[in-house]
Amino acid sequence: MIDVAAGAVTRRADYACGALASQGDDGGEGRRGMAWSWRYEGENRESVDGPAESFGSQADAESWIGQAWRELAASGVTSVALVEDDRVEYRMSLLPPAE
Repeated sequence: MIDVAAGAVTRRADYACGALASQGDDGGEGRRGMAWSWRYEGENRESVDGPAESFGSQADAESWIGQAWRELAASGVTSVALVEDDRVEYRMSLLPPAE
């Protein structure tokens, strides 16, 4: 789910539940040609191995993680960071919400 307020986009933690929003072909950012990928993290944000996927848009990367997050979580990935080239766009947990 995405909240838009005063021109700023705020991403919510419920992305981890697979509720990813499509933002169009260029990821809603108005930029093209950037490489988007996921960085995989373990319990203490240490880097862990995961699929070496690269995407042409933020929307493509988010669609892919929406399909793959359960398998990643089962393999020990606890969080992911969406990276555009070397810049982290956002992080999200793959753990279920605390009860």
